[in-house]
Amino acid sequence: MTSARPWAAVLTAAFTGVQVGAAIVASRAAVDELGPTVLALFRYMIGAAMILPLAVHLGWRRIPLRDLWVIAALGIGQFGILVALLNLSVLHISSGLASLVFATMPVQAVLVSAAVGRQRLTVQRLLGAALTTLGVAAALGDRVLGEAAGTGLWIGIAAALASALTGALCSVLYRPYLARYPTVEVSGIAMAASVLFLAVLSGVNGPPIGWDNLAAAPWGIVAFVGASSGIGYITWLYSLREMAATDVTLFLALAPITAALLGALLLDEPMGLGLFLGLGLVMLGMRLALSAK
Repeated sequence: MTSARPWAAVLTAAFTGVQVGAAIVASRAAVDELGPTVLALFRYMIGAAMILPLAVHLGWRRIPLRDLWVIAALGIGQFGILVALLNLSVLHISSGLASLVFATMPVQAVLVSAAVGRQRLTVQRLLGAALTTLGVAAALGDRVLGEAAGTGLWIGIAAALASALTGALCSVLYRPYLARYPTVEVSGIAMAASVLFLAVLSGVNGPPIGWDNLAAAPWGIVAFVGASSGIGYITWLYSLREMAATDVTLFLALAPITAALLGALLLDEPMGLGLFLGLGLVMLGMRLALSAK
């Protein structure tokens, strides 16, 4: 399955998928107080504060302005625009349905990569990506059912699709810059740019408890989510440098599976057979897509 890919990149891609799922579960304990936008702001502030000093310590390389603004724009897309669109989607549809629609990112990455000439489109690769999405649907089960029809439904679905497309585009477009510049430095610049964007959004969508009551927020959880996100973003970009974006995005299907499993273990959420069926479909989809020529 992975003979042509560095094992380190495969493992870091899998780690990132699991980390995203763990961060989703942890974020549930902080999002009510901080709100999704402010939580994302503090999350990536902590991540940037970790990554930027490390990048300087490892040796900061001068990046021409023509590349610097593209890396910054990709960071804003990956963290700012993607998060804003997801926030819009869950205003109109359930988080379960939003997660399912967002799980189409691997399929979209296959199509985007083929459209820009990065990778040949094959039925096997597309089918494998589609199976990972089906696996997420099976794992989420009845959480994606029961949506009311209407304009709000389609706004929510469109926003979640656009969020996944943003992630797919950024994942595909990162690679040339990761080939030219150190991964940690690119991570730091991208995340710092997203913090500026999220700071502006936070001025509009402040924390539900108010800025004056931030001391009541669960900062230990925020610190965990931020630190793990900083590590996860470095591993994500490392994987994108070493593997095709279409391969790396497959591992994001592990995020909702991980969130569902941890939710069952830690939060007493229901865990049915659909979770294990979903995991099986995700693994089958990965096997199929990663073995495509």
